[in-house]
Amino acid sequence: MAGNVLEFTEANFSSQVLESSQPVLVDFWAPWCGPCKALGPTIEEIANDYAGKARVGKMNTDEGVRIATQYDIQNIPTVILFKGGQPVDRTMGMVSKAKLAGMIDKTL
Repeated sequence: MAGNVLEFTEANFSSQVLESSQPVLVDFWAPWCGPCKALGPTIEEIANDYAGKARVGKMNTDEGVRIATQYDIQNIPTVILFKGGQPVDRTMGMVSKAKLAGMIDKTL
């Protein structure tokens, strides 16, 4: 992953997302998904803007089927914001940087 964007996997999801003391924005995506690729630069900008305040990363749904199923990911891209180990906000499809920033700002 680029810059401040973390890579979440089934192996590290619990420690990196659920046990984080900071809010965590998770982009559920797949390499073959056009809208997911288009959202990538926005996710990178958010990761850079919120470095030190929130964690931002991507979860490949092809490799993390168990996690994607657990959080009822039916369409991608889906972005879920976690705080205290719980999902507190969710959005699907192409979204603006302002929308993602607003999601995080509500939890800070």
